[in-house]
Amino acid sequence: MRELTPHIKCDVELNVSGPAERTVASWTAAALRRIADKLDQGEYEDGHHEVTDGSGRPIGSVYFDFSEGVR
Repeated sequence: MRELTPHIKCDVELNVSGPAERTVASWTAAALRRIADKLDQGEYEDGHHEVTDGSGRPIGSVYFDFSEGVR
């Protein structure tokens, strides 16, 4: 009998703009780190979730589908 293996499907869509490419890259990386930290803490459930920048403005969304299946 095969064991079920946990799976996570994740789609991220961010639209970040700013004064310079380096700044935009830094802000995007910070948003991705916040997503990773929340995921690591178990704060997400199945579905779409709004992603905000450091000041709380929406910059996109992340989608998670947590499931189990045969590997």
